[in-house]
Amino acid sequence: MTEGTISGFLIDLDGVLYTGDTPILGARETIGFLTDHGYPFRCLSNSTRKCRRTIAARLETMGFSIPESSIFTPPLAAVRYMKDAKKDRAFLLVTGDVDRDFAGACTDNGSVQTDYVVVGDAGDKVTYANLNHAFRCLMEGAELLALERDRYWMDRDGLSLSAGPVVAALEMAAGTTATVFGKPSKEFFGLALADLGVPKDKVVMIGDDIATDIGGAQGTGIRGTLVRTGKFSPAALKDSPVRPDHVLDSISDILTLV
Repeated sequence: MTEGTISGFLIDLDGVLYTGDTPILGARETIGFLTDHGYPFRCLSNSTRKCRRTIAARLETMGFSIPESSIFTPPLAAVRYMKDAKKDRAFLLVTGDVDRDFAGACTDNGSVQTDYVVVGDAGDKVTYANLNHAFRCLMEGAELLALERDRYWMDRDGLSLSAGPVVAALEMAAGTTATVFGKPSKEFFGLALADLGVPKDKVVMIGDDIATDIGGAQGTGIRGTLVRTGKFSPAALKDSPVRPDHVLDSISDILTLV
């Protein structure tokens, strides 16, 4: 990277700014530097259970001063997508408080005549009745939007199904293909760039996942910097076909890029 060419940042959260409930050493100071020196940034999260306000509040408890407007998640990308299409009818198959991010952006009158079926990590909301309603909406012409399509995730009591299997079931049943939001989709990175308002050749993605963060960013024409924190693995870096533009010890080292 050439000194002085970076003017905006996309930053992963878990594993880059913090692990568990503990901030990465120097992460809070780095965010403070970016804010104080006018560098625009967006914190990218694949969370589909928590609304942006909840994520911002959690970051605040860890000592980060990051406004809601600087957090970009799959629900926010989906809302932008719907607004760009000027369609606002949607059936949400989600859980947690993530529905708050859709408040005012879409409506649901219970009819199968709708524009979108939006699927996130829905937990116990994945019932036959809800799946069948989603299926009927799709058969009536609704577009399937997947906030993410991970197969599973590690909950406190063990591995748990994520949104991917639900999305796959609806795709098969309705004979359709979902538009996928969240990392590593090009749609997500493109919308995050639009929200950031900085040309992609002036932006760098900072992440700890070689495939999702770095591969996804590079697939959209954004440079990717891998940090050796969070889920970083030397073996994963060695074996991956993805080659980061830069590898740093932690987010605190990104100051060497500006």
